[in-house]
Amino acid sequence: MRIFKILNNNAVVVYDGGQEKIVMGKGLAFQKKRNDIVPKNKIEKIFLLREQSSEKFQQLLATLPEAHIDLAERIISYAEGHLEAPLNDHIHIALTDHLSFALERLEQGFPIHNKLTHEIKFLYKKEYEAGLWAKEEIKKVLGVDIPPDEVAHIALHIHTAKMDSPSMQESLQTATVLRDIVEKVEENAGLTIEETSINYQRLVTHLRYALSRVEEGSQFEPIDEDMLELIKMKYSDAFQASEKVAAFLKAEYSIDFPESEIAYIALHIQRLMK
Repeated sequence: MRIFKILNNNAVVVYDGGQEKIVMGKGLAFQKKRNDIVPKNKIEKIFLLREQSSEKFQQLLATLPEAHIDLAERIISYAEGHLEAPLNDHIHIALTDHLSFALERLEQGFPIHNKLTHEIKFLYKKEYEAGLWAKEEIKKVLGVDIPPDEVAHIALHIHTAKMDSPSMQESLQTATVLRDIVEKVEENAGLTIEETSINYQRLVTHLRYALSRVEEGSQFEPIDEDMLELIKMKYSDAFQASEKVAAFLKAEYSIDFPESEIAYIALHIQRLMK
């Protein structure tokens, strides 16, 4: 392979077998020029991207700080090993671009916010663990201490890059709906839910599967009529709070929970109220 274009010290564009490829490796392009042979012993990664994606990636590699690019690649490699799964090639563009912009903002003193950090941390635990690894690596290399909200952003990028995962928009929608439900439970039941508590985790796990059933069009678990009446009578406050949450979901998101599901959510609310 011969160099067609040098993007930075660690990345070049080549034509191989009639296809344009991006080749990366530490110091691969140092003191090289166009038409020089790419040293095979320095090749670490080869990318074959669609034309539009390739142009975007080339722009990033040519303009972003090499330290940011290197960190993004190391995070991606770690995440693939940690999740034991390959990630979509687009993450090399999406995460690199996001990470560099986030680091610039932090270095300039601008805060980073993420309203869905708690939900992302719970929904995508392995990805969040990879984000925590990234936090330590960034601090070690650049001396920048990224906040938990940025760890959650990185985790979401990793999650949506998994081959069988929903899109970023769909993942954000799920996390947003869960956050709204928890807020409505707090509002209607008159309580504050501690995100680290086991009861919070049980509630969110139950809601996550309930939302999946709605999305897939699956049947909800039925409930015995006597049990339903008992919940309504014995845990009336929790059931009323659950009904209000269900009404909100129907009005805001067109999500229609049956009465059996409202009863199961009421049981979780009752546990939280205790």
